[in-house]
Amino acid sequence: MSTEKNKVYEALGYLKKIFPDFRPDVLVVLGSGLGDLARDFKPFASLDYSDVPGFVDSTVEGHEGTLFLCRDQDLCLAVMSGRVHLYEGRSPGEVVRNLRVMGLWGSGTAVLTNAAGALNPLFSTGNIMLITDHINMTGENPLVGDNVQEWGPRFPDMSNIYCRELQSLAAGAALEAKIPLEKGVYMGIKGPSLETPAETKAFRKLGADSIGMSTTLEAIAARHLGMRVLGYSCLTNKNLPDCMAETSHEEILEQARKINNNLVTLLRETLPRLTGVVRGQ
Repeated sequence: MSTEKNKVYEALGYLKKIFPDFRPDVLVVLGSGLGDLARDFKPFASLDYSDVPGFVDSTVEGHEGTLFLCRDQDLCLAVMSGRVHLYEGRSPGEVVRNLRVMGLWGSGTAVLTNAAGALNPLFSTGNIMLITDHINMTGENPLVGDNVQEWGPRFPDMSNIYCRELQSLAAGAALEAKIPLEKGVYMGIKGPSLETPAETKAFRKLGADSIGMSTTLEAIAARHLGMRVLGYSCLTNKNLPDCMAETSHEEILEQARKINNNLVTLLRETLPRLTGVVRGQ
């Protein structure tokens, strides 16, 4: 058994042992500056990533590294406040390990959120974008290496990586909640440097509407496990290549926190609609 597989099952075994009566239906992953959302779902338990054997802890400001377990209406939720990134020096397997644990524990749906820059000139800072597809420009893939057959096939199909059925439910929820919702393609890069004006132009020509340093590897690993994926980008800054303004991580975090309320409202309207959505297509 590979070291990565061992670590996944070590964490899974620990969580099953201390929460024998809990099985998550939905996993929610919260991106940069969005961690406060977890407490809005009134968790009955929380664990620091560092306290779960086999889990990978985040080292980045704005990612607190806490797993919250919640029962919200008719759903059992696992909410991961914080994630791991390639730019922290982590391997692709480490980046998706915590998500894999949640999928194997029972989560049939993954709701992935991130803070992202807007590449589409028609999008506004402060809005939320529903991810319809992605472009993985990290140069990495969590499925490289020996395939674990019980997790998924060697060559998983990605034609519906962001589930169209869930997108339709999310769009209806946004309409009901009166929250503006953009739709577009997310580009994932390795980071940690932000994109140059020339890169911004190139990425836009490739068809990207938003850009960030996460999510793509998680979505790939989730689909490999047979999970349905729903993704949201919180647009924290706008990339205009002909008049690029300097952007700091602190400014991105601050803008993400301002979007918190809308994202909470949107998730509260969307999650109940996921009841009955089972793993697979």
